[in-house]
Amino acid sequence: MKHAIYPGSFDPLTLGHLDVIERAAQMFDTLTVSVLHNKAKSPLFSTEERVKILQEATAHLPNVQVDSFSGLVIDYCRDKGVHVVIRGLRAITDFEYELQMAQTNSKLSHGEVDTVFLTTSLEYAYLSSSGVKEIAYFGGDISQCVPEFLVQRIYDKFKERK
Repeated sequence: MKHAIYPGSFDPLTLGHLDVIERAAQMFDTLTVSVLHNKAKSPLFSTEERVKILQEATAHLPNVQVDSFSGLVIDYCRDKGVHVVIRGLRAITDFEYELQMAQTNSKLSHGEVDTVFLTTSLEYAYLSSSGVKEIAYFGGDISQCVPEFLVQRIYDKFKERK
């Protein structure tokens, strides 16, 4: 059985993330989308909220599971018995960073964890979670950036913070 993990912050989930998830789900028997709980950051949505958002967004994909973790992705992979990490790429700058991370993960895992890179479809190549948050913060239209059910939730989060 081929199983892969797609780790990330997903804060918020974008259509670019969803594109990578849907395509990776076609390539693997099981895909676990894993929300990183990073204590060093203060996310817009809590880890639990991001897990629920991803569950809602991927409900149409029967081979996708949603989970959360903290710490090193290679330790998480080891705990789950998974040897493949999925990473999405938008631009060459993403590749440089992600290649370094993939090489580090391979070295730290003694070659047990490989990374598969999926380039985001061109229609979503401009998207980033930080860009979506900035647009939403200033009241811009994010309807072409995130799943429809998430648009108002993002605006509401910024209203709560103000």
